[in-house]
Amino acid sequence: MSLFEHSLKELTRKLNDNEITVTDLVEESYARIEEVDGEVQAFLTLDEENARAAARELDEAGDKGASLFGLPIGIKDNIVTKGLRTTAASQILSNLDDPLYDATVVRKLQKEKAVTIGKLNMDEFAMGSSNENSSFQATRNPWNTDHVPGGSSGGSAAAVAAGEVPFSLGTDTGGSIRQPASYCGVVGLKPTYGRVSRFGLIAFASSLDQIGPITRSVEDNAYVLETIAGHDEMDSTSANVEVPAYTEALTGNISDLKIAVPKEYFQEGVNEEVKASVRQALRKYEELGAEWEEVSLPHSKYALSTYYLIASSEASANLARFDGVRYGRRSENAETMIDMFKNSRSEGFGDEVKRRIMLGTFALSSGYYDAYYKKAQQVRTLIKNDFDKIFEEYDVVIGPTAPTPAFKVGEQMENPLTMYANDILTIPVNLAGVPGISIPCGFSEKGLPIGLQIIGKHFDESTVYRAAHAFEQATNYHKQRPELGGNTK
Repeated sequence: MSLFEHSLKELTRKLNDNEITVTDLVEESYARIEEVDGEVQAFLTLDEENARAAARELDEAGDKGASLFGLPIGIKDNIVTKGLRTTAASQILSNLDDPLYDATVVRKLQKEKAVTIGKLNMDEFAMGSSNENSSFQATRNPWNTDHVPGGSSGGSAAAVAAGEVPFSLGTDTGGSIRQPASYCGVVGLKPTYGRVSRFGLIAFASSLDQIGPITRSVEDNAYVLETIAGHDEMDSTSANVEVPAYTEALTGNISDLKIAVPKEYFQEGVNEEVKASVRQALRKYEELGAEWEEVSLPHSKYALSTYYLIASSEASANLARFDGVRYGRRSENAETMIDMFKNSRSEGFGDEVKRRIMLGTFALSSGYYDAYYKKAQQVRTLIKNDFDKIFEEYDVVIGPTAPTPAFKVGEQMENPLTMYANDILTIPVNLAGVPGISIPCGFSEKGLPIGLQIIGKHFDESTVYRAAHAFEQATNYHKQRPELGGNTK
């Protein structure tokens, strides 16, 4: 039995009782990566020398009071790590081998003595829903390597599902933690906007991006969020709101829970197997004593177009700094300064990034700003108001995480609009700034995981976790494992 089959709390106990060492955990992580990552391709960069040195140091020091003492973690490659290559899966940053500082979340993990195993693959600059937009490699779904792991945090989800690390960090701009968590059968949380510092995150869309944990269980997820959440003076969007002990909310009692189920989340385009799994989950909630009612989020139908206008506009502004002078790799195929700017960006950015930069630049341009970007922000307010109204009467909103199970590699690459639709159920959460989690709730006939999305009020991750944990403890979906590298379900 792999050590990583144990919860983070169990691993911490084993370390405290000297049943295992930090070196044992780190070596197990690298052994598993050696065994299966040739198939999964979750990692872009490994930090073996430093991780092993850190493990030896922690074992020798013996100071085990830190909350994540000795636990191995993978970090998405758009989160800056001092001295460890950080590329955002883009050629334009392929020479960023030695960043000068750590992101706030990385510093918090280090303070609690977690050990960074390496950096995880992603869609370039977090723009994608399948991990096929990485400029280095395409990560595969551990449940079936002919299928995608989701995106943009596909590497983060796949590494946890494959047992390469017990937990990881991802980022979520329009569903980029929850959708791959759904596809890979793991637990992924998008916290409330402002709950976790974005300092040191390579920005895609600044008003939407959030860092969050990906784990195998709800308890592990709550355990990690307690460490990385909190106010940060280095991030002007960080909220100065108290961080509760999330694990204390995992009581299993949801008899007082009122659940809203949006009818819009079960309309055309949502796979019948997904609908059936979510309805079965709602029956389980009934058995546990919760109440649910169908509601309407009427402006959710505008979420997809609203999101792509806002996100692309912010991406256009954020990525302007990557020009071969201030940031990024400089083209060698230029004779003039203008050619250098143009060629550096043309060679450094992939097709999807270019597509979104052009869309965003157009939406912000003179004569079109009011018609597109400003209008999208007004609709965003309507979407937020829909959630606010629902949360006056209900504790959580529940529905599918993604409209389908994971699709095959290459199946949607030629149709960007179809690819964008994979995030249709997760995007409203980012536009409203509320927290959302994806947990496993079933499997398709082909054995691919299906995710249940639970959405909560601003800064009420505790209720989201309570609802997720009660369902998880009453079912066995989270205990299933992919057949990979000799492992069986």
